[in-house]
Amino acid sequence: METAIEGDIESTRQVAVRALPLPPKPRNLRVRKKPVRREAEDSSQRLRLALQAAFLALNVWIGLQFYFWVRWAESGGRTMSVSRPAGVEGWLPIEGLMQFKYVLASGQLPRLHPAAFFLFLAFALISLFFRKAFCGWICPVGTFSEYLWNFGRIVFGRNFHIPPWIDLPLRSLKYLLLGFFAYAVTTMSAAAIADFVESPYGLVVDVRMLNLFRFVGTTTAYIVGGLILASVLVQNFWCRYLCPYGALMGLISIFSPARITRNESACIDCAKCANACPSALPVDRLVQIRSAECMSCLECVAVCPAKDALALRFVASAKLHRVVPAWQLAAGIAVVFFGLVGYAKLSDHWQTHLPQEVFLKLVPAANEQHHPMIRDKIEENRE
Repeated sequence: METAIEGDIESTRQVAVRALPLPPKPRNLRVRKKPVRREAEDSSQRLRLALQAAFLALNVWIGLQFYFWVRWAESGGRTMSVSRPAGVEGWLPIEGLMQFKYVLASGQLPRLHPAAFFLFLAFALISLFFRKAFCGWICPVGTFSEYLWNFGRIVFGRNFHIPPWIDLPLRSLKYLLLGFFAYAVTTMSAAAIADFVESPYGLVVDVRMLNLFRFVGTTTAYIVGGLILASVLVQNFWCRYLCPYGALMGLISIFSPARITRNESACIDCAKCANACPSALPVDRLVQIRSAECMSCLECVAVCPAKDALALRFVASAKLHRVVPAWQLAAGIAVVFFGLVGYAKLSDHWQTHLPQEVFLKLVPAANEQHHPMIRDKIEENRE
């Protein structure tokens, strides 16, 4: 009798235990899955670094040619004669935005500094097709910034992270700068833009930009030095917080069909992708990365150990997700860039066609309001 009663009590207890709700799992507890390893080694970063180095070398070559052209104009044509490289207009993003507004408003391609328009259009299309790949693959400032934070990681063993409560307002700075420049440009008429570009100041605005770095004042030196130091310590400091051009490319990239996409069933929740992301995006917690900060650098894809867990995809619809390998991304960037540059050259809309006498007069005059040291250098060149 007692045994039967004890059995009934035990059965009742077991039923009651099974009926109790299980305690919730801690949110920060990751259940590690057994990974299905990738079969082939990822080579995306070697390809990206090679393309970065190629575009950096191209910009160095353009910069040197432009420097010697300026020296030629300052000397009154007495030094080695070189042609003005139109590619230097890629370093004038505000003028590129102005030329883009001019084309939209007038329906005509610009006659002066047309390369600024085609380069701006190329960078915008790259961002539209491949997210902010301009910043992660070909921008020389972005490349130099990446070299700096990698150097800081070697020296200090790590990069320093800015607390979230400071990071967010700092990131808004680049959008504030973009808003200021965008407002100034969008409120200008096509005639006003043409008047500015055709003015003595506008014709040699690239020379004035060069002089900021040729003849560095104390204030400029402190600013540049501070930015370099910050870029060594903090990953992508300039790109993340201050670059208005990158902010514009990021806003354009929001409409891109290309997105880093995570396959939840294949993901093993190792969080390596999030740790590798230079933009500090939570790649491991999202199915698609739609942030304007994503540069399509593929660093998250490169470190992912699980097969088919992470990839850059063209998301055409809810069911059609086409994987974009790194070589196709690089090829697409090259096709857009060199295609537009080639068209501009073949259609004779690349160079600014002005008599040499104009530049021989305007380039030295561009320095008249600068520090006397600049005028002394010009006189030395003439002698």
